[in-house]
Amino acid sequence: MTSRETAAKPLPSAVLAALRCSVCGGGVDLTGHALRCERRHAFDLARQGYVNLLHAKVAAGTADTGEMVAARAEFLAAGFYAPLAEVLAEEATGDLVVDAGAGTGYYLAKVLDALPGAEGLALDVSAPALRRAAKAHPRIGAAVWNLWEPWPVGSGVADTVLNVFAPRNAAEFHRVLRPGGTVVVASPGSGHLGELARKLDLLDIGEDKEQRLDAALADGFELTRRRQCGGTVRLGPDDVRRVVLMGPNAHHLHRGGLGDRLAALTETVGVTTAFSVSTYRRLP
Repeated sequence: MTSRETAAKPLPSAVLAALRCSVCGGGVDLTGHALRCERRHAFDLARQGYVNLLHAKVAAGTADTGEMVAARAEFLAAGFYAPLAEVLAEEATGDLVVDAGAGTGYYLAKVLDALPGAEGLALDVSAPALRRAAKAHPRIGAAVWNLWEPWPVGSGVADTVLNVFAPRNAAEFHRVLRPGGTVVVASPGSGHLGELARKLDLLDIGEDKEQRLDAALADGFELTRRRQCGGTVRLGPDDVRRVVLMGPNAHHLHRGGLGDRLAALTETVGVTTAFSVSTYRRLP
C-alpha cells in the first residue's frame, strides 16, 4: 500500500451518494482513488478528501487564492465570527447539509458538530479552500465546482443548503433540496466592518442585501425566519490585514493604495461585526 493510499480520506457515504458525474450527470462510485460513472468518466480523489469535478466545458470562475484562504483560516480560527457559526448551527437540520461556497469548511464543521448524524458536502471553486474544508471535519466531503453552473449533485438529496457570503444559485438550491428542505443564507448586516471600510476605503458591501436576497429566492422559497447577530471585536493589525485579505478586497490591493494602508497599520481597532441569517423553506 502506498503512502497516498494510507493517507487518503474517503468520502462520507451520503456525500458520495449525492454526487453526480459533472460530464454526463450519472451516479458515481469510488473505485480506488477516483470517482467513476458508468460512462467511464473519472475524477481523482485527493488524499485530503476532495474531488475536482471541473472540466473543459465549465469555466473555473474567480477562485480564492492560497493567500486568501490562509488569511481566512487564521482569522476564523481566532473566533471573531463564532456568533455567526452558532446561529447557522441552530438553523441547519437533517442528514445531508450542502454548503454552497464552503470556503475552508469552518461553518460547515460547526453545523456538523451540532448535527451528530449528519454529513456535509462542501462545494467551492477554490481548490486551496477545499483542501482545508475536507479536513475540517471527519463527516465532510468536498468537490471543486463553479456554483453558477448546474451542480454535480442529485435532485432532492439535501436537507439543508448553507450559503455564507457566497454566490446564490436559487435554481440549484431548489433542485438539490428535498421538499420542505431549508436554505440558510448568511450575509453582511448593516454596519459590518464599517470602521474598517471608512478607515481603509474598502469596497462597499451595499445596504439592500436582504431585499435582493428575498427577491432572488421569491420563486420557490418561503422566508421562515431572519436573525441578526454579531457585536464589537478588537482587531490587532494582523487581524485587520487577515479580514481584508480573506475577502474580495484582496483582489484590489493596488486600488488607491489599499495594500500600503494595510501594511502601515500598527494599532488595535474596535470593529463592528454584523450578520443577517435568513432561513427559507423550499416550496413544492
